Amino acid sequence: MKLSDLISYDPIIIQCHDNPDADTLASGYALYTYFTQLGKAVRLIYCGRNMIHKSNLCLMLEHLKIPIEYIERADDLVKDMPQGKVEGLLLTVDCQYGAGNVTRIPAENVAIIDHHQVEIRNVELSEINPGLGSCSTLVWKMLREAGFEIQDTKLGTALYYGLYTDTNQFAEIFNPLDMDMREALPCEKTLVQLFRNSNLSLGELEIAGIALIRHIYNDDYHYAIIKSQPCDPNILGLISDFLLQVAEIYTCVVYNEWKDGYKFSVRSCIKEVQANELAAFLAEGIGSGGGHHEKAGGFISKTLYEDAYPTLHSEAFFSERLNDYFDNSQIIVAGEYDIDITNMKSYVKKKMPLGFVKATDVLPVGTPITIRTLEGDVDMVVEPDLIIMIGIKGEVYPNRLEKFEKTYELTDEPYNMSDYLIKTEYQPTIHNRANGSVLHVADHAKICIASGGTHIHAEELTNRVKVFTAWDNEKYMLGKPGDYLAVRCDDRHDIYVVERDIFFKTYECMEAHAAAE
Repeated sequence: MKLSDLISYDPIIIQCHDNPDADTLASGYALYTYFTQLGKAVRLIYCGRNMIHKSNLCLMLEHLKIPIEYIERADDLVKDMPQGKVEGLLLTVDCQYGAGNVTRIPAENVAIIDHHQVEIRNVELSEINPGLGSCSTLVWKMLREAGFEIQDTKLGTALYYGLYTDTNQFAEIFNPLDMDMREALPCEKTLVQLFRNSNLSLGELEIAGIALIRHIYNDDYHYAIIKSQPCDPNILGLISDFLLQVAEIYTCVVYNEWKDGYKFSVRSCIKEVQANELAAFLAEGIGSGGGHHEKAGGFISKTLYEDAYPTLHSEAFFSERLNDYFDNSQIIVAGEYDIDITNMKSYVKKKMPLGFVKATDVLPVGTPITIRTLEGDVDMVVEPDLIIMIGIKGEVYPNRLEKFEKTYELTDEPYNMSDYLIKTEYQPTIHNRANGSVLHVADHAKICIASGGTHIHAEELTNRVKVFTAWDNEKYMLGKPGDYLAVRCDDRHDIYVVERDIFFKTYECMEAHAAAE
């Protein structure tokens, strides 16, 4: 769905979820501003048993002039409407019409904009993207696509704070679009600081203290689990940060239960466990999770959880998932690993166009850069032999000139990502950390084609594998069952993981290749 699909409706009521947080307020405010500037009759509302009372949200409404109305009961809104229902359009933001966290209001037409897992499937006008850290980001993306650039500082501050709170002060940010919005918005940082410093109540301080008293600890894997009372998601992060300071705890999960699911926070202080990867593992199939290597979090839909685990209470679920995670994860340090290729088959790369950028063609040697992709940020420094490769899904990975020239035939033909890529949600960018400039990788890429000069040995994985590659000993590549573990034939320590769908699109068995020749 696009915003252009909604502009035929008038009037429009934008509904935030009950007990609003900063993200739903910011998202609703941005859409209110957009439709108002189009000349629509717009109202921004929320319902439920409780009016907004948290200090940070009250300050947000006051300083950013957000014109939201409190409607205690749905009947109060529609009692004077001719058909007893909302005329025009009812648009729910950061929630899904008919879900448990938003009061259902009768309406002629309904639309949904949300970033949680899909719960409601019978609303045609829906834009739901659970891969984003906030609904604010989704609204920002849709506004940009509609040609609406955000220049108002108050609106920019609202969206910035919406993302800030929904990602635990950016600790759980993981989608490149979230990062792009954070950097692009005009924002009054002093107001964000004011809101942040008014975020914790005395009651929530007590909740944090009580939660720390009761915990589950596993001394085999040095992890801890805490179930907290319902509280602001940022309090979960506060408890997690404190918990990780205990010498015996390397990894922790702190969570609480809401009406519509479980919000959880993950922390790790060891490189063998990336918090963002663990968060995604915990929520796999029933929610969403991500963040940074050290700090992450996520949300589990209660509906999906109860369908998948109807008899398992939440503490047992987190314990079982964590034990499964540690029991069935193999760690490979490529520089030290003596790989056995006895049962591996030999493969050669297909002669298909790939993209490459010589780093020194776009930036001087020594420039600190961050390459932003859908898989996350990769920090590098431009070196004379650094080659930036573009895979068939838009994934980006480093190569060295010597190995690159052995494997690929270089051309001067420009590489057009739209011609060669599988559909991707995000095109990778290079961020110059020295001056803040941003380059699109594809704008500078050229085509290379596998020469067949080298081949690999590979085997299908039957368990989870974490590979610390020869070029990065701090962050691992994750391989899941069905993916492939590969090693170059001319370098037994050049070990890496290839996702299953990418593997069969880019490699072919040498026997088949020889027969075709």
